[in-house]
Amino acid sequence: MKIYLDNAATTPMDPEVIEAMIPWMRDHFGNPSSTHQFGRKTKSAIENSRRAIAYHLNASPGEICFTSGGTEADNIAIRSSIQDLGVTHIITSPLEHKAVLTTSELFQERGTIRMSLVRLTSNGHVDLDHLNELLQTEDKTLVSLMHGNNEIGNILPLKEVGEMCREAGAYFHSDTVQTMCHYAFDLSDVHVHFITGAAHKFHGPKGCGFLYINKSLKIKAQITGGGQERQLRGGTENLLGIMGLNKAMEVAYRDLEAHQVHVSGIKQYMVTQLKEALPGVEFNGDSASLDSLYTVLNVNLPKCQNAAMMLFLLDLEGIACSGGSACSSGATQGSHVLMALGAIREGRPCLRFSFSKNTTREEIDYAVEKVCALCDVRIGETV
Repeated sequence: MKIYLDNAATTPMDPEVIEAMIPWMRDHFGNPSSTHQFGRKTKSAIENSRRAIAYHLNASPGEICFTSGGTEADNIAIRSSIQDLGVTHIITSPLEHKAVLTTSELFQERGTIRMSLVRLTSNGHVDLDHLNELLQTEDKTLVSLMHGNNEIGNILPLKEVGEMCREAGAYFHSDTVQTMCHYAFDLSDVHVHFITGAAHKFHGPKGCGFLYINKSLKIKAQITGGGQERQLRGGTENLLGIMGLNKAMEVAYRDLEAHQVHVSGIKQYMVTQLKEALPGVEFNGDSASLDSLYTVLNVNLPKCQNAAMMLFLLDLEGIACSGGSACSSGATQGSHVLMALGAIREGRPCLRFSFSKNTTREEIDYAVEKVCALCDVRIGETV
């Protein structure tokens, strides 16, 4: 039996998305920069996709820049803020994606900016009072805080933080990779300058994403050598990826309400099953809350002899999950998010389970059974 519970790392492509991409692999191959009919066909398709994506976000087509994914989008937002907008101060948190933290740290080490880390509450939320304190500065500031944490599922009050940035005259970038197409966005109603998306987080293809750049900003290309993406990103466009991204977003918004109901129900079912079956189980951050990102659950298992091998042993049982972000799975250190929260304790394994519209209750039952067995607890056993 194979159970996939690592959807925060990547989601399987939707069959509708695959079908929508096939003609652009088989029949329509022109370079979008070519002026003949082959090129005009693909260029038109890209611009139609841009308009559709902007429509879903209540943005303008010119505010959408296609990228290779969330990491590149985060990099463009931060680097452009420093190099083109004159930012000298970045406020972020210890729980951000490495694309944000490592890039900000790089510029701090060069002496280009100073970097401030906002304090966190005991369950991993951003301390908004401290954020307000950090915003009281004469420095030109960028706030970079993710909307939904990819490991513990905590949700940032996007609109509230945006208003704080407006009042302080700060730029606001939010990594929305984990929440894009899982929540509806109305960017006309949020004070935000940059947000990000990656198709493979909502059943689209890997290697394609986008950056929303508020039309009030004037930035230059970070990748030079061509005039593509309205002079913002050189290089021949990823036609297949963009077609898949567009279709994946269309399907996601079409089925958004049903998707939310199903996936949040799956998550809460696993919370209930684990609480009943596994005495001593805890949940990291705010991940078990109804107000958290409904696709992610971060579990702190009781102390057990299989702690160091838990991920490997679950994999042998056919269950795919993670101990943290997939982006850092090749690193030797543990999750920087869980370390920042003080959630890593000797002998107690932490697992991230993440769900999609394909996840079933039967799969959760199987996963809970195997987790309990590896923790030396039988389902229904009293301790």
